[in-house]
Amino acid sequence: MLGDLVAESRSYRRFYQDVTVERDTLLELVGLARLSPSAGNHQPLRFLLSHDSRDNDAVFPHLRWAGYLKNWAGPVDGERPTAYVVILGDREIRKSFGCDHGIAAQSIMLGATEMGLGGCIIGSVDRGTLREALSIPSRFEILLVLALGKPKESVVVEEVGSDGDIRYWRDSTGLHHVPKRSLNELVLRRD
Repeated sequence: MLGDLVAESRSYRRFYQDVTVERDTLLELVGLARLSPSAGNHQPLRFLLSHDSRDNDAVFPHLRWAGYLKNWAGPVDGERPTAYVVILGDREIRKSFGCDHGIAAQSIMLGATEMGLGGCIIGSVDRGTLREALSIPSRFEILLVLALGKPKESVVVEEVGSDGDIRYWRDSTGLHHVPKRSLNELVLRRD
């Protein structure tokens, strides 16, 4: 069921680096994004795929991993993603991309979850240096980077506490906790 996929699709930041993600898998995931809705059906998104260690090593240093985990610089060698999808917007088709890239990213992440993979949608990217490292032409705006692989961590969703703190955190065992607001808090009108 879709609800199960949504519940299982978490932001994973540590992976089994010895479990590869093949190009065909990435193409299948981008195929889901291709079929997703696009504002005005303009379809301005393009996708740069990375699945070998050389390309992955070129992407990794340009990403910021977890803003709330102040003493964690990101996954260590051996726990890094084995694939990336860089979502680009083609400025020759559209000047702005609305929420197309968010819809595409969610489609890819749900597909990855269905395949037993996991990942993280990363918006905190050093776009200038990533553009240079991957030789991305200036016509393409770097919108998001999706880090993908076989998750090496567990993530639990829990209710936001009485203090209202929504920051995710890791306990002493490495379990990743993600507070979520209640449905009653999100729905403003209760008929």
